Amino acid sequence: MKETPEHNERVAKLTFASVYPHYVTKVERKGRTVAELNEVIEWLTGFDEKMLKVFIAEKVSFEVFFERAQLHQNANLIKGVICGYRIEEIENELTRRVRYLDKLVDELAKGKSLDKILRKVY
Repeated sequence: MKETPEHNERVAKLTFASVYPHYVTKVERKGRTVAELNEVIEWLTGFDEKMLKVFIAEKVSFEVFFERAQLHQNANLIKGVICGYRIEEIENELTRRVRYLDKLVDELAKGKSLDKILRKVY
């Protein structure tokens, strides 16, 4: 799939508060916990559960969410296809970061171990 400016704009304007409940539902339906989800999000962004609650209450957009994030140094190891897009081919930085998060949530829901999801390098 080819990303478009319109798609990137839609992604930027999405609020974290509108997507987070879907992440929770997805992982819980597959037997994972909100604590694991929050651990994955914290690994990627540096935001703990307290900050996530603030972002949800403030209804911040993904654009603001990722502007404030400190992406993990191993985030570039997140590869594969999510939502029809090959992550490593996404040119728009914000869209790529959102897809990183989507991919990690997907891996959690599919039962991958946290060590693999968090790209632990030994």
